[in-house]
Amino acid sequence: MSVFADLVQHLADLLHPLFGATAAAAAIVLFTAFVRLLVHPLSRAAARGQKARIRLQPKIAELRRKHKDSPDKLQKAVMELHAEEKVSPLSGCLPGLLQMPAFFLLYHLFSNTTIGGRTNALLSHQLFAAPLGGRWADALGDGGVFGGAGLVYVCLFVFVIVVATFNYRRTKRMMAANPVVPVTDGQPVPGTAAVSRLMPYMSFFTLFTVAVVPLAAALYVVTSSTWAAVERAVLYR
Repeated sequence: MSVFADLVQHLADLLHPLFGATAAAAAIVLFTAFVRLLVHPLSRAAARGQKARIRLQPKIAELRRKHKDSPDKLQKAVMELHAEEKVSPLSGCLPGLLQMPAFFLLYHLFSNTTIGGRTNALLSHQLFAAPLGGRWADALGDGGVFGGAGLVYVCLFVFVIVVATFNYRRTKRMMAANPVVPVTDGQPVPGTAAVSRLMPYMSFFTLFTVAVVPLAAALYVVTSSTWAAVERAVLYR
């Protein structure tokens, strides 16, 4: 943890001539971009996998019809089909899973008053009037919604809503263009209707994360979500 803290501090020092008091916040944004670049090859693979899974839907529907009374045979047949087509059902999860350690590092780094037995100097950094170690509840207690720190969060929430709305519209278009293939008699795969209704709204849950984590971790989430929205718009077009 202390090594990571030194890395963030050194990066903030390098950016200070350009960003002044917000250099640490800029360092977090740059760090997030670096993490996203590292997992970008996996994001490209996930996009290829998603397109392949859409292409395989008719074959999977046929397997469901063929093995509707034998779940074990169906599972084996679907796995063999994925292996034959070189499609991993888990490929879409890997980019998100591999980013979790970076998020938790930032979360813990800006939640602790001491790092390696020393005072955590990073907690003195701010994004304008909002401390990077503070939370939305702290901002509400120090000036309210329209106080200095509160306005920083208002801007973040507005930004998240814009990105989430973009994702919502894109997801709705993709789901309309690639509807779930029926199993039999026009009936959809069990459970997919609920998932389909919920899927377009998933990006809005970022608002909750931004509200409850330290501002530094919230910056990571907002930057990563924005990057992902642009990335998906390019890769899934």
